[in-house]
Amino acid sequence: MAAGMEAAGGGYRAMSHCVLHRYPPVYYLDNGNNKMAIQQAEKLLKKHRDLHCAKVLKAIGLQRTGKQEEAFVLAQEVAALEPTDDNSLQALTILYREMHRPELVTKLYEAAVRKVPSSEEYHSHLFMAYARVGEYKKMQQAGMALYKIVPKNPYYFWSVMSLIMQSISAQDEKLSKTMFLPLAERMVEKMVKEDKIEAEAEVELYYMILERLGKHEEALEVIRGKLGEKLTSELQSRENKCMAMYKKLSRWPECNALSKRLLLLNSDDWQFYLSYFDSVFHLIDENWTPPAEGPMSLEGNLDHTIEQAVQFIEDQIAADSKNLRPLRGPYLAKLELIQRLRQRGCNDEYKLGEPEDLMFQYFLKFGDKPCCFTDLKVFVDLLSSSQHSSFINRLLGSLPLSPPAEGDVALPTDIKAMHRHLCVVQLSRLLGLSYKMEKAQKQDAIREIILRYRQGLQFGKSCLKTELQFSDYYCLIGAHILMDLWTNGEDWAVWQCLALLEEGLSNSSSNAQFKLLLIRIYCALGAFEPAVELYASLDAKHIQHDTIGYLLTRFAAPLGHYTAASQSCNAALRFFHSNQKDTSEYIIQAYKYGAFEKIPEFIAFRNRLNNSLHFAQVRTERMLLDLLLDANISTSLEENIKSMSLNPEEDDIPWQELRDNRDLTVLFNWDSKDRDMSEEYRQLSLEEERIWLLIRSLTLRLVSGLPTLNHTSEPKNSGKTTENGVSSKIDTIRALLRQYEEALDSAKQFNEKMIKYPFLGAPSSRLAGFLGSGSCQCQKGAFLLVNDIYELDTCGIVQYCCLELHCLNAESCIVLSFLDLFHQCKGELLSIQDGHCKVSPHIVENLVFFVEVRL
Repeated sequence: MAAGMEAAGGGYRAMSHCVLHRYPPVYYLDNGNNKMAIQQAEKLLKKHRDLHCAKVLKAIGLQRTGKQEEAFVLAQEVAALEPTDDNSLQALTILYREMHRPELVTKLYEAAVRKVPSSEEYHSHLFMAYARVGEYKKMQQAGMALYKIVPKNPYYFWSVMSLIMQSISAQDEKLSKTMFLPLAERMVEKMVKEDKIEAEAEVELYYMILERLGKHEEALEVIRGKLGEKLTSELQSRENKCMAMYKKLSRWPECNALSKRLLLLNSDDWQFYLSYFDSVFHLIDENWTPPAEGPMSLEGNLDHTIEQAVQFIEDQIAADSKNLRPLRGPYLAKLELIQRLRQRGCNDEYKLGEPEDLMFQYFLKFGDKPCCFTDLKVFVDLLSSSQHSSFINRLLGSLPLSPPAEGDVALPTDIKAMHRHLCVVQLSRLLGLSYKMEKAQKQDAIREIILRYRQGLQFGKSCLKTELQFSDYYCLIGAHILMDLWTNGEDWAVWQCLALLEEGLSNSSSNAQFKLLLIRIYCALGAFEPAVELYASLDAKHIQHDTIGYLLTRFAAPLGHYTAASQSCNAALRFFHSNQKDTSEYIIQAYKYGAFEKIPEFIAFRNRLNNSLHFAQVRTERMLLDLLLDANISTSLEENIKSMSLNPEEDDIPWQELRDNRDLTVLFNWDSKDRDMSEEYRQLSLEEERIWLLIRSLTLRLVSGLPTLNHTSEPKNSGKTTENGVSSKIDTIRALLRQYEEALDSAKQFNEKMIKYPFLGAPSSRLAGFLGSGSCQCQKGAFLLVNDIYELDTCGIVQYCCLELHCLNAESCIVLSFLDLFHQCKGELLSIQDGHCKVSPHIVENLVFFVEVRL
């Protein structure tokens, strides 16, 4: 079976080793010399006309040289003969993958299986081919057919997993829970009764089925029973699954006892502290009391009162104090318990101590570790506003700094001391103390931070170029304070901020935070070329094209960099288009290695990307960009629309399932909660992006519908306005115009809210500029004018004069709006005011709107 499974996932290299000596074209295909590969294949075919593999190798060469049609014809000639030799089949499989036609691979192996029904290898290939196209029903059948030929457990459970996939893909949940999952359960139970369960993956699959059916008691029995002993590949896999079932069954005594037992084994495992506290408070709310006889729970003794929870945490801390290397978990658990007690309005938190004292003690123990700030950040709300300054002063008083040697600044003498001071600076920023400073105080603070940053570079002299400097956060915090000044109207601050960040980047060339912040600032200033170079140096991979791609694509076209806009859109689209193929390969690997629990995750991941907001945006903007750059005249516009397969009647954006996958917290910040990118801002940003996407999508569909009005003119009241229930082209345009006007109304209502997002959060869309520049009125007027002109050809003589006058008036309004937009394109992009540089990037954006409307 291993050979068959390996062949199922084999790529071109696997094929090349099999045919290396017999087929010279493989050498050239491996080296990318496709023309020579074609010539070698032709030489072979002259000697052996019926050599199928040589024909397919020639087709691969043709495909890679851009002759797709010739390659497809040649491949179909071979496929029609239904070959059964392994070399031809694998070569055809590679070719069809490159053609993005995986459905043809299934037909290939269906024929091979019919001719060689006893081949384990061909059956496994067929199963994997079905997996690539998501034919779950056929996968189930292929899996069982394979099991009948070679009765091995993996093949049987391939079929079971295919049933689960049918249940996941079924739109009717009732059908899923009454047919597919019960059948899968019976199939596994049959193997359990016959004592044929062999591998951990099979137990995982059984657990997954029971969990999806809501049979949590049965799932718990499986995990706690003999089968559960097979769960050994992951640390505490069995315990984690038991914990999940206890929570779903609301069996809080067992949940608490298991959490407590695991914490006694490892007092630094944070997830079990959370489970422990959750279960304690559930037991308190339920007034739970231990039974008079017998054990307190299946998992042993437990804690069910606040006093017991307090004592347990104190015991953990006492035990940890004996360790040479203290653990953070017990100390943070104490703060977590205080926070929960305060949220519940309990008066027992005094038993644990004052939060300020506990946080100070924690800082003394762990302040020299970079994680200290992120640990304490969660609990700063336990401090009252009146405690903020005293707490920071108390921390500063504990720092081991050298006597002031330069000016009045006491500097750290080693890395640990610097980490402690850096933690205090970060906490000070988080508590909002820097916002309360006057301008002069902020400037002094910036000078001190820059001094500390430069002094801290001495500790990183031995660092490699790919490593970050220890004092980088000083530089970043200094930049943030400068941005505070900039947003308050101090234009000079942004230039000093850029200089500081560029200095930081020169010393720490791999620091992604410097690059991301520089990209954001350069784009805000209208300087896009440096942003392109910085983004390229980030070397964004895979999912990052979806999560941080918006930082580039949002500004590329609006700032007039159409080539860069095309390149950034293409990079994102390549990732999204490869998602389907790549995910299929992940699923196949999961089947091969029995990682069944990962398969639904891969499916969910694929769906999330297919429904990505960013995907819809770059696809729409790329097509609009192509039309803008290539379509100058009506003929070329029509050709471009045909090449893009655009249909104004079809809306391919999944509006209901649209997912916002942007990482709006990718930029580090130490802002307090009232200044941070809150969930409310996130939802508002999503609403704004959806409105703007709708306007752009409708614009694209309206433009794609215009050429269809050039060739036919139907008399008014003609009986041929519809054919077979399909609306005429002008009806489609009118329906889109109504949607467009509704979208503009929604946009205006949203724009009235005057929302200003945090600079380090979501960038605003082009919506405000579109409405404020007058581009909105020009574009809307132009579309309406097209409709009115069409009416002139179809109306009677009486209405003609009225409509003609109306068209003239509409044209005058468009011209006035167009002139107004043109005037807004005038001005100085860079000017000197009060001795400081001031930029006006909105002029470039208005100019781009002007060009879009004009074309």
